[in-house]
Amino acid sequence: MDANQIGADQIDRPYTVAERIGPLVRRVLARNPSPFTYTGTQTYIVGEAGEVAVIDPGPDEPEHIAALVEAIGTDKVIAISCTHTHRDHSPAAAPLSAITGAPIVGCAPLVLNDDGPRADASFDGAYAPDRVLHDNEALKGEGWTLRAIATPGHTSNHLCFALEETGALFTGDHVMGWSTSVVSPPDGDMSDYMASLSRLYEREQDVVYYPAHGAEVTKPRQLVRGMIGHRRQRERQILRQIEAGQARIAEMVPLMYKGVDERLWPAAGRSVLAHLIDLEKRGTVTRSEDRWALVPAD
Repeated sequence: MDANQIGADQIDRPYTVAERIGPLVRRVLARNPSPFTYTGTQTYIVGEAGEVAVIDPGPDEPEHIAALVEAIGTDKVIAISCTHTHRDHSPAAAPLSAITGAPIVGCAPLVLNDDGPRADASFDGAYAPDRVLHDNEALKGEGWTLRAIATPGHTSNHLCFALEETGALFTGDHVMGWSTSVVSPPDGDMSDYMASLSRLYEREQDVVYYPAHGAEVTKPRQLVRGMIGHRRQRERQILRQIEAGQARIAEMVPLMYKGVDERLWPAAGRSVLAHLIDLEKRGTVTRSEDRWALVPAD
């Protein structure tokens, strides 16, 4: 989350309208804008030959579900797939399944008592997939193939979906088109997140990313390389903060996130915590209650 974020209220977006944004792909934007969801959650409809899949059906809001049903029309929905189970992504899966008869096929269920500050990011306890997709497993419809790419980090159950016919990758919250992702322990894991970014960087076949929030990414490997560099920069920044005497996360965040909407500072603190836990595992820092210190060099 960086200082160049734009408020969702500053952008006019086409809610409830299915937009064709690429071969085999339409997008419907949910009307759930916030400082954490940008203009809202983007649901994708994949396929155009009578068989479609719905990726990240979004919040359980009647207006959004009605817009999805209208966009689907007479097509057969053969899968409703969620990248992960935060409440802005998966709750519409069950009602949409009831309407269309389609199975829910995607990420694993995950229910935690998240101690993070994001009310919109609490987990969807009602999510119940008919089938869990595992890493590298494929869904096939008429004219399209979606392959699951395990990308834990933002959440432990996060999946991306690769549309093999076009080189598009649906990145959920792992890579977004407007901001970096929050990595919130205990489920969010910075080591896993960095490994997942590296995995995406190695995928030269992906030519465009379609994230759940923000614009499509047309130079994906360039963005991912920048994201890896950004996280490494944050890590170095944290170490400098500790060296300068800022021992608590509450002391670090205002200095590290100057210019960022203060409503986002609690969530930023969660990512700082994730970095610190990763550094602790690597033997670089140690903690005593809420205070962090550098491990002395040998």
